[in-house]
Amino acid sequence: MDRKNRRLAHRAPAIAVLAATAVLGAMSPPADAAGRAAGTGPAAASPRVPLRVATYNIHAGAGQDNVFDLERTAAAIRDLDADVIGLQEVDVHWGARSDYTDEARELAGRLHMRVFFAPIYDLPADTADGPRRQYGVAVLSRFPVRDAQNHEITRLSTQTPDPVPAPAPGFAEVTVKARGTLVHVYATHLDYRADPSVRRAQADDMLAVLAEDRGPKILLGDFNAEPDAPELARLWGPLRDAAPDGGKTYPAVGPVKRIDVVAVSPDVTVARTHESATAASDHRPVVADLLLRRHSH
Repeated sequence: MDRKNRRLAHRAPAIAVLAATAVLGAMSPPADAAGRAAGTGPAAASPRVPLRVATYNIHAGAGQDNVFDLERTAAAIRDLDADVIGLQEVDVHWGARSDYTDEARELAGRLHMRVFFAPIYDLPADTADGPRRQYGVAVLSRFPVRDAQNHEITRLSTQTPDPVPAPAPGFAEVTVKARGTLVHVYATHLDYRADPSVRRAQADDMLAVLAEDRGPKILLGDFNAEPDAPELARLWGPLRDAAPDGGKTYPAVGPVKRIDVVAVSPDVTVARTHESATAASDHRPVVADLLLRRHSH
């Protein structure tokens, strides 16, 4: 199956997930967040559209202490005050480690945000009448989501014996309408193994998806490699690292690597970035304040 057809194959269930959680989008964000996201005050006169984004590997809701506490996770995300957040290691009825919780829906409800969940793994339930066990990435948004897709990229499965690299889902794309401006936001989680070959293939696959889209683009993810790793080199040109001088992000306590990355297309201006020193996961989240060119649609 060619890549275009693979995209279409995953589009229908992706939209279904978004529709199932649309009720969460009807809730209003807190007044201060809504005001900042809308660009009120001095920023309103700017010809650019402000957008705060973040990437966060939530460790399936467990902190650096390995204790599952989804309210702690939600509080850490809330403190970021981001308009759009890409999440990695999201469990949906996955197992006992996260109390079989639908973390995507639960976090969206607690944070009053829209959500799109893109499973990497979609496995049968543990019991005959239980929900399917899913694990993947998600995107939370304060703004309306006009489209959402779960793309395939090369993966080396952790759920099968003797895996070989093969296309698999879990590369999320949402098209967000931020104050009339459409922006493509992608959430990814790259391979963790020491061998860089799968990450190199994943970088190529992601670039092929991005090449089909026009307008501003934002890639949020746990790259499992530092941005200067050779296997990621092809990303830089079509995209740029939003925080080339940013701090380390993994592990959350005493971090030694910067593997959690916000990357943007050249038409996106980066105003500032920072990492949050929370231990609600084993990763630190990265936040970027961006300015988008204003477009009418």
